[in-house]
Amino acid sequence: MRTRKLGSQGLQVPGIGLGCMGMTIQYGELDDVESVATIHHAIDIGLNLLNTSDAYGKGKNETLICSAIKDRRSEVILNTKFGQMTNSDGTGGVDGRPVYVKSACEASLKRLGTDYIDVFSQHRVDTDVPIEETVGAMARLIEEGKVRYIGLSEAAPETIRRAHLESPISCVETEYSLWSREVEAEILPTCRELGISLMPYAPLGRGFLTGTIKSIDDLIEGDRRSDHPRFTAENIAENNAKVAVIEEIAKAGGFKPAQVAIAWVLAQDSMIVPIPGTKHRKYINENARALDIVFRDDQLKALSNAFPVGDTAGERYPAGQMKKLGL
Repeated sequence: MRTRKLGSQGLQVPGIGLGCMGMTIQYGELDDVESVATIHHAIDIGLNLLNTSDAYGKGKNETLICSAIKDRRSEVILNTKFGQMTNSDGTGGVDGRPVYVKSACEASLKRLGTDYIDVFSQHRVDTDVPIEETVGAMARLIEEGKVRYIGLSEAAPETIRRAHLESPISCVETEYSLWSREVEAEILPTCRELGISLMPYAPLGRGFLTGTIKSIDDLIEGDRRSDHPRFTAENIAENNAKVAVIEEIAKAGGFKPAQVAIAWVLAQDSMIVPIPGTKHRKYINENARALDIVFRDDQLKALSNAFPVGDTAGERYPAGQMKKLGL
């Protein structure tokens, strides 16, 4: 497994990680047995960076990972997140208070069945708490040996700078793919300047860039993507025209569209570590093969031209969730 640096503090990770969210949040059918087998297979081939959050399934995702790695903790690089809350009435909030940082870490350690977390990240920025206070509390967890490295998720460039001054940030997790390229304007350049890795989630556009979602009927009942603007019938039809370019390049090279989409993200910077999500063993091998793709300049240009920045039909999240991004 080819590796990359995650940040500038010395952590080496596989070139791609495994996003585990879909193992407990409905993107297609859920299957705990296959999910655990998928984690085992990922570890077996060296794809051992596991990305999760205490918000995924209200802790269920971390508990599932615990069951999968209980005898293999030393083989795994764990990245979990904190701070995104779901209230009893279904509304959401964010908590970045130092006292909560500590309690959230303790709860995640217990659910994960470990005494340390490799990378502990703030899931969303709390605008009511100075980022220095939140990151300061995260840094104290490093001093206590409960956390090795720290990260942010969906933070604005100025927030990233302030956080990094308080304590070195290893990674910034954000959505980045051919159909979500807004980070190229400021966030990616900021990370390059500061020696911070970008950790793109949804590099496959929540499955859309695989070419397997041609209509709203391809999503099962209850699939969360049905609530996302990009997955309305009208926007699916418009966005599918772009996917044809991915499919053509994939076919010419003997690859799958998913591999081409991941490889495009990898090609944008050597410190980018995408975390495509899957809960099926067969896709682990397919995703890993993206590391072998070397594009010609004309292919990179064709892909970029097919997906201009800001040209994707529909916002990437429902309106309420969009308000929590880039803070």
